[in-house]
Amino acid sequence: MTACTDWFRDAKWGVFTHYLDSPASHSKPSPTDADTWNRRVDSFDVKAFAGQLESVGARYYFITLGQNSGHYCAPNSTYDSIVGRHPSLCSKRDLILDLHAALAPKGIRLMAYLSNSAPQQDALAVERLEQKLGNYRNVEFQRKWEAVIREWSLRWGSKVSGYWIDGCYHADAMYRHVEAPNWGSFAGALKAGNPDSIVAFNPGVKIPVIRHCEYDDYTAGELTGDLPLGTCGGEGKWPYGPIQRFVDGAQYHVLNFLGDWWGQGEPRFPDELVAGYTRYINLQEGVVTWDVPISGEGRLPEAFLSQLGKLG
Repeated sequence: MTACTDWFRDAKWGVFTHYLDSPASHSKPSPTDADTWNRRVDSFDVKAFAGQLESVGARYYFITLGQNSGHYCAPNSTYDSIVGRHPSLCSKRDLILDLHAALAPKGIRLMAYLSNSAPQQDALAVERLEQKLGNYRNVEFQRKWEAVIREWSLRWGSKVSGYWIDGCYHADAMYRHVEAPNWGSFAGALKAGNPDSIVAFNPGVKIPVIRHCEYDDYTAGELTGDLPLGTCGGEGKWPYGPIQRFVDGAQYHVLNFLGDWWGQGEPRFPDELVAGYTRYINLQEGVVTWDVPISGEGRLPEAFLSQLGKLG
């Protein structure tokens, strides 16, 4: 059953950040050790950050729990028991809980990003989680990964309002099955602590925006350069039609970056374009999420704050 997305539609737009150990960790093993990572996470000033989001009028915020390096910004005993690395690359501080405590009084909802796979640049984690990278069924891996996710979801409960799951490219091999693990068991793990949380599974950049599976409460909507102004006329074919609130039952949503790339660079769009595009999508009852850079201490650059302020 699709979760209610009324609050998401009413929020209109929000902020996304790639809070990672280093940009290089996306493509090669990270040089960041556990102590350095813990100092970075400990330095995140959640009160100052919440003040920045409040100042621009954002009503929700996405943070990456981790990505390819194996560094995560919250502890997870299930992950540690499986991977067996000492010291753990999961932070000692639960940044999610602390962010919620700072954001909730300001009426800003917290959402989380996570990949569908083991951290690909961490050979030990890939081995212990038993993932074959590529177009494989990966039953043992999926069972372990769902257990990791379930622990986080149960700990955070309603403090996390939704999840955005990256990398769901091999859907036919991994998820489109009657028997678990499948889309249903994956969504069940994400919603274990909060049945009302909204989830999206990312198929990659798809224009027009699509609903990847029946468990998408909203569309992942990943974009990289284009700013689409319409939806598909039907069954993945032309012509484009007007944007509507729902895509096959999922709330229309797009995610794009304001900088030169995800979490990097300087503003690439004029303020007028960002504001106009956001307003256009909102008028069709769609939602827009903008990715911006963030420092280790949890600060957004002034140039992006100024641009986001035009939306608020």
